Amino acid sequence: MNSDWRRHLLESDSAVSALLERVRTVAVLGIKTADSGAPAHFVPAYAKGAGLRVIPVPVYYPELTELLGEPVHRTVAGIAEPVDLVTVFRRPKDIPSHLDDLLAARPGAVWFQSGIRHDEVAETLARAGIDVVQDRCLMIELQDRGR
Repeated sequence: MNSDWRRHLLESDSAVSALLERVRTVAVLGIKTADSGAPAHFVPAYAKGAGLRVIPVPVYYPELTELLGEPVHRTVAGIAEPVDLVTVFRRPKDIPSHLDDLLAARPGAVWFQSGIRHDEVAETLARAGIDVVQDRCLMIELQDRGR
């Protein structure tokens, strides 16, 4: 079996740093509103403040048309521009339902936030040539790199 796909599973600090150096646009799957007080809001808000373009892809809030000053998208694949990174705020059991959307979108990387792992989905994405980070906080990783 070819294990070349494993190079797309980014686990080392240096691999995460290299990824973050090339990321400019981040789609946030499962983003929440400010009144939620949830990491799914304050982490993307921090990323925006760190200079990244944040594209909201909420799962809830069907009435929302804009969040963090950007138009809301209902799918990642529906975003009309290239996406460097999709950061995912979904429970592990809910992640497989987003796999087809993520594969169709072909982002540069997919990032499962702290406490979130789904090894089967991660492997499928990696085999498709998409870099994957699991169980790390985007905000902490940006802070650690002075952003």
